[in-house]
Amino acid sequence: LVTDLTLLAMVGIVDPPRPEARAAIAECHSAGIRVRMITGDHATTAAAIARELGIEGRAMTGTEFAAMSDDDLLAQLDDIGVIARVAPEDKIRLVQLLKRSGNVVAMTGDGVNDAPALKAADIGVAMGITGTEVSKEAAVMILTDDNFATIVNAVSYGRTLYDNLVKYLRFQMSTLVAYIAIFLAAGILDIAGGVPLNPLQILWLNMVVDIPIAIALGFDQATKGLMERPPRPVAAPVLSRSNWIRLCVQGAIMTIGSLVAYQVGDDLDGAVVAATMLLTTLSIFHVVAGLMSRDQVGTIFDRDAMPGLAQLRRYGIAVLAIIAITTIDLLEKIFGTTEMDGQQWGICLALAASLLVVEEAIKFFLRRGSRPAEETRPAPTPAQPALAA
Repeated sequence: LVTDLTLLAMVGIVDPPRPEARAAIAECHSAGIRVRMITGDHATTAAAIARELGIEGRAMTGTEFAAMSDDDLLAQLDDIGVIARVAPEDKIRLVQLLKRSGNVVAMTGDGVNDAPALKAADIGVAMGITGTEVSKEAAVMILTDDNFATIVNAVSYGRTLYDNLVKYLRFQMSTLVAYIAIFLAAGILDIAGGVPLNPLQILWLNMVVDIPIAIALGFDQATKGLMERPPRPVAAPVLSRSNWIRLCVQGAIMTIGSLVAYQVGDDLDGAVVAATMLLTTLSIFHVVAGLMSRDQVGTIFDRDAMPGLAQLRRYGIAVLAIIAITTIDLLEKIFGTTEMDGQQWGICLALAASLLVVEEAIKFFLRRGSRPAEETRPAPTPAQPALAA
């Protein structure tokens, strides 16, 4: 043995987590995403890092994990946050157990031994910088910056895209219901000879008025609190039964308001004015429907609920198109419309405002009904989706 040596120094090396990792994990928790750590490090080290990052649950070793039966693990799965000293087969087993319990599982990894678990997960995420080629081939997503926070940003981006798609569908379906109902009602009640809108007017409404609104909804800013919502169940329909009922109510309001506008215009100044008032009222209804479809619960009069400047410009284009077809002579001749006076414009605006009033009333009662539920709601439990890292 070496003797007579003097200890001069002791060097400790630490690989601290990235500063943004803790914030990203906290955002996952608020979004209903459970984060677990699977590592080859010592259990004590892994538990300390997990506490620092805010990963919930107890730590256990791979040996303890392997010794437990599937039934025991399924019963204790919610309490497990860290598994240390794991073998590759432990990672696959954890992924399979999480999927069996109804979770949507994302697995991150960079080594060759991570590849089977990456392949087994619903979403395999490989590291682009430190990851092996095998892990990249097994994964469906590659992080080019090896940063966990990028996954959270991707989740936020995906939720925004889906939410904007639903906004567009709500708008499109409500206006489609109105289209169908207007022509059915006009045919049954013999209004405008059963043809309330001519083909060119329908094209103008669909192609010139609706497209800017659809683009505004598709590129809308992220809804406030989107990353605080629980994840959507995999089997949930895009539009629920309650959504369809509400969309049908909106369509009915648009139908009644548009046909009333035609009847009023016919009584005031003949068929051309009546057709112009119907088209104008329905067009304004579409603008209102686009704005109301952005949020099913929050009021449109909240400053935070207003669309961004770029989206407001697109709504402005739709409004200008509504005005143009009733003021420019060439468009009036092409589309069979005419100029309207102040009284007629006021009637169209008042009828279209009925949709705003009804929707705001529905939202008011929905907000009022949700408050007692929020006050009595128990502490949140770990959510279904899981992210294994």
